[in-house]
Amino acid sequence: MFRKILMTFLMTLILSVGIKPAFAETVVERISRTGNLVVGTPFGLVPYAYNNSNEELDGYSIDVVKQIQKQLELRFGKQIQLSFVEVNNISDAVSKILTGEIDIACNTVFTWQRDQFVDYTLGYTQSDIRLLIPKGKTIDNFSGKKIGIPPLTFVYSAISLNHPDATLVEVKTTEEGLQALKEGKIDALAGDAIILDGESQQAQMTADFELFPKGVQGYGNYGVSCIVPENNSTFLNVANYAIARMMEGYLVGNEEMTTMVNRWLGEDGVVTIVTKEHLKTFFCNTINNYEQIPFDN
Repeated sequence: MFRKILMTFLMTLILSVGIKPAFAETVVERISRTGNLVVGTPFGLVPYAYNNSNEELDGYSIDVVKQIQKQLELRFGKQIQLSFVEVNNISDAVSKILTGEIDIACNTVFTWQRDQFVDYTLGYTQSDIRLLIPKGKTIDNFSGKKIGIPPLTFVYSAISLNHPDATLVEVKTTEEGLQALKEGKIDALAGDAIILDGESQQAQMTADFELFPKGVQGYGNYGVSCIVPENNSTFLNVANYAIARMMEGYLVGNEEMTTMVNRWLGEDGVVTIVTKEHLKTFFCNTINNYEQIPFDN
């Protein structure tokens, strides 16, 4: 049902008067002219993009965007500024991409439906779908249990397939779902494992709640990418090169890239559910499908 809502929204958007999915000026031409890269991002999504204790926008996706910014500066031979526009869900991100309000949005997961309207960069991490449940509570069967589901995502399909007898309750945001879980209104909250881990830490819930299932894999694995306007191959190439270079740097032990990634993901990072071994495997598999980048340590 949620996928049908998303598709209806996107088709309505494209057919609306005054909204065109194509522009005479390419993204790189606009960035070169304005000296500005416009990024659509949430302002409160740990660990991807959120305001830190200094009220500065920080996060793994923000660092990825800064790598793309550096490549654009090298290409143009001048400084490129970053501008941030708040985007809190995938439908808003896609709409702003289509209308040209933003040049790029990250923290997104590939689907064939969305790929009809936007282009995807290389993935820069791997995640899966899991449940956040009360810690120490054994749940062998979710029959009749209430599971909170975020809107307009494929989480609904994954959970309904694996727990067909559960009662799925839509929550507007992860924060709303966490509050409902705290208050006992739902028995579990479904979502992206990295986001659930990060957001539950931010909400100081890790002492009482944990991710399920435990282990190395939840309900399917997928890459996390950025989206950009369609038919802008030059900009897509710049973004992909920046992401590949970051991954290559991590694999060869470059201090800058290793410190950057480990700050967010891995045993010593903000989110510990993604191990360094899993990251290395994901990065290596991605690089092997393209080309290794010479990297001076």
